Amino acid sequence: MGERMASLLLAVIYVAFISLGLPDAMLGAAWPSMSQDLGAPLSWAGGISMVISAGTIVSALLSDRMTLRFGTGKVTAVSVGLTAAALAGFSIAPNYWVLMAFAIPYGLGAGGVDAALNNYVAIHYESKHMSWLHAMWGLGMLTGPYVMGYALGHGQGWDWGYRYISIIQIVLTALLIASLPLWKQRKATVAEHSGQSGESAESVPAARKPLGIRGVLRIRGAKEILMMFFCYCAAEQTAMLWASSYMVLGNGIDKTTAAMWASFFGIGITAGRVLSGFLTMRFGDPIMIRIGQSVMFLGLIVLFVPLPAHAGTIAGLMLVGLGCAPIYPCVIHSTPDYFGEDKSQAIVGMQMAFAYTGSMLMPPLFGLLAQNISVALFPWFLLACLAVMVIMHESLRRKCGSALSA
Repeated sequence: MGERMASLLLAVIYVAFISLGLPDAMLGAAWPSMSQDLGAPLSWAGGISMVISAGTIVSALLSDRMTLRFGTGKVTAVSVGLTAAALAGFSIAPNYWVLMAFAIPYGLGAGGVDAALNNYVAIHYESKHMSWLHAMWGLGMLTGPYVMGYALGHGQGWDWGYRYISIIQIVLTALLIASLPLWKQRKATVAEHSGQSGESAESVPAARKPLGIRGVLRIRGAKEILMMFFCYCAAEQTAMLWASSYMVLGNGIDKTTAAMWASFFGIGITAGRVLSGFLTMRFGDPIMIRIGQSVMFLGLIVLFVPLPAHAGTIAGLMLVGLGCAPIYPCVIHSTPDYFGEDKSQAIVGMQMAFAYTGSMLMPPLFGLLAQNISVALFPWFLLACLAVMVIMHESLRRKCGSALSA
């Protein structure tokens, strides 16, 4: 019975990850139409992204406190409900400033569900599921722009694109509310082995106090794993945002071809996460992270090789994407093993905050370097992020490696 409940809950979590990826790339796909209709300059899309990122950072930092108080199931349901309401708001926004206002609950919901679900899966399920769940998120992210394209192509407008995704999120919220007894029963099953009651395991009334930012930073090895996250997301988002510009301005590839080839990076990540799910059955999280870092390094080397027909650029980007694939899910999955289940929610929340900060700050920083020096610095910038990530991982292994075998 316990196994059946765990499988049913896992199915709900898989659906949640696909659904949560859907809106993530929609703003970029819809913005040319949205900016025209709302009378906003093209560059103002950055303001909405910044508000969403700020919201995700705040809710990720609060996730430990919220999950302790209400339990993962309730936090996830309310967070998805917030994103559903925000997306519905996007679809009826009459101007840019209303859109900015709805970006706040969007960010708060996204950060809350990200931190709560990732930690829950890291504690209760094997590493392969973490990789496959993030592959499902990637599938959702790749699908979102197609939903928007369908709405725009059929003359329905960008507002209907957001409405479709909002309806999916509302259905998911209802599914999560209906599944709340499963979260409690799952906790009760786990608690039987630890001698806790199911109710106390779900709500954890006063088992411990929230750690807070300073409490997390005092934990041995926490700074290293947080810097790993910052550098990984800095590299991933910079690659996603600037790969096309690097090909056009640095390699003389035409814009249409560059846009198509840039997608090989995202395809590499999504396909790589499906593959790494199988590899985690044989290798532990630390080895998977090292494999990912090695493949990333190989991809960056290939980017420097002047192969005919720009084959090095295509192969290099795909290899960098493949290398990125196992790092994010395996770092999260190893967190409870390194630091203990009692501290993992606080640390995963901080990881999400550092991830969003890296995603928000570093691509614009590379933009300044590209504008004032050269876009040819693109592979060197990614190499610097990778180097710091490797140093931090090896330092973490030295400090906390005894808690987790390679």
